[in-house]
Amino acid sequence: MVRASTDRDLDLVASFVNTRDVESGADDLSSPEALRGWLVGHELLPADHPVTEADLSRALALRDGVRGIAERNNPGAEVPRDEDPVATLNRLAADARMVLEFDTGGGAHLTSSDEGVDGSLGRILGAVFVSMADGRWERFKACARHSCRWVYYDRSRNRSRTWCSMDVCGNREKARAFRERRKAGR
Repeated sequence: MVRASTDRDLDLVASFVNTRDVESGADDLSSPEALRGWLVGHELLPADHPVTEADLSRALALRDGVRGIAERNNPGAEVPRDEDPVATLNRLAADARMVLEFDTGGGAHLTSSDEGVDGSLGRILGAVFVSMADGRWERFKACARHSCRWVYYDRSRNRSRTWCSMDVCGNREKARAFRERRKAGR
């Protein structure tokens, strides 16, 4: 039995991936200190733990890798990749020394044997794994609007949500498509 993912697990993953706003270019993880602040704020790392440029590089790779596999859950999101997100996530899972632990209650969970930044990143990877194992991952998507790519959990009944927000990205894309059809019709 795999421990079921919770909204909190997927909220953590979304919060981590959305530290980069693709559209505006804003990045909440712009330095090792910013990464430490984020990890400490989400209770993933002790406040006094050092964070290096190499740690930041791995965190940014994790963020891009998770966004990459979330984009695969949304058929409308076609984004060319320089690197295979699956290979990146496999490499980062090895860095985090992910291990399967069984408990006396008949359950199991994936955890990291590392206490540092790699262990913190492993907790995020573990949340992704558990949501894949319990079937919730397919609802974790990236906005189909190429300039947005914000990740979200699709809570629609038929799992057909395409944009992070119909009010913003959905309306912009529908208006753009309308203008293109109209222009082509002339």
